[in-house]
Amino acid sequence: MMDTIMEFLAHSYTQWGLWTLLYTLLIVVGVLIAVAYYTYAERKVMGAMQRRQGPMTVGPLGLLQPIADGLKLFSKETIIPSGAHRVVFLLAPMMLFALSLIAWAVIPFDKGWVLANVNVGILYLFAVSSMTVYGVIMAGWASNSRYAFLGGLRSASQMVSYEVSMGLIIVCVLLCTGSLNLQEIVLADRPLWVQILLFPMFIVFLVSILAETNRAPFDLPEGESEITGGFMVEYSAMAFALFFLGEYSAMILMSAMTTTLFLGGWLPPFGLEFFAFVPGIIWFALKTALIMFVFLWARATLPRFRYDQLMRLGWKVFLPFTLFWVVLTAGLLVTFDALP
Repeated sequence: MMDTIMEFLAHSYTQWGLWTLLYTLLIVVGVLIAVAYYTYAERKVMGAMQRRQGPMTVGPLGLLQPIADGLKLFSKETIIPSGAHRVVFLLAPMMLFALSLIAWAVIPFDKGWVLANVNVGILYLFAVSSMTVYGVIMAGWASNSRYAFLGGLRSASQMVSYEVSMGLIIVCVLLCTGSLNLQEIVLADRPLWVQILLFPMFIVFLVSILAETNRAPFDLPEGESEITGGFMVEYSAMAFALFFLGEYSAMILMSAMTTTLFLGGWLPPFGLEFFAFVPGIIWFALKTALIMFVFLWARATLPRFRYDQLMRLGWKVFLPFTLFWVVLTAGLLVTFDALP
């Protein structure tokens, strides 16, 4: 009897392990393909906004351009500066890329379609996204370059400035949904007045994720016109490609996070049952793509902020506003007895 039970448990564990491995590979490959063609979409969208064509040569309509770029970076030599700390120098891009992938473990693509359905998924996501700054600081210090070090310092102060506001925004969402589980946040009942209440937080969150991912108009840590590439200035070949992959996968991750917190995840828009026949993962992908487009739109249209403007916006505008909105949200929920 005991042997039968042990055999059953071993068989179940093997099946569960194979399923987890398969799902993990599916996520990783999907994210890498999405990153590759997000770069293609960026060049096409910016080309259209600037009245030019963008990639057109490699493959039909330039669709093979991301693959050509990847092969080029793979084939180049990795050059390590003589004064750099070799271990930390190479560890930094690996860490940044790994962190941008492991965060996907708690993102629900559809009902039940999540690798790790943990009850504190939002805290896990926030913690992992906060750790990406370590990779940037390591790269800035290990490069032994003044420009790289300045880029690392800028990234650290920028991330601290905007993560405080992001944390308060997430508190507002948690007050309205009553759960830290990302699937339950999506499925939580949100009356129209709650959605209107969260709309200002949605706008602030959109701006904050631009700063969190070091994207225009908040790309001060890279600042090509000021510090010639910032923390990535000494990197080349595959080490640079890992930074590139980490940055773009973080942008897609933040778009998915925004979709989950504010746009109803995989549910049809505006609660329209007419669209219920469309698979939830399609709605999730379309909503995420809409937020991803905002990143491209901002880069193509907005000039880079000065650093004092960046800090002022984070500490003197977003922080007081989000603090006030948390108090207002909590007060309204208690007043109308609407706490979940």
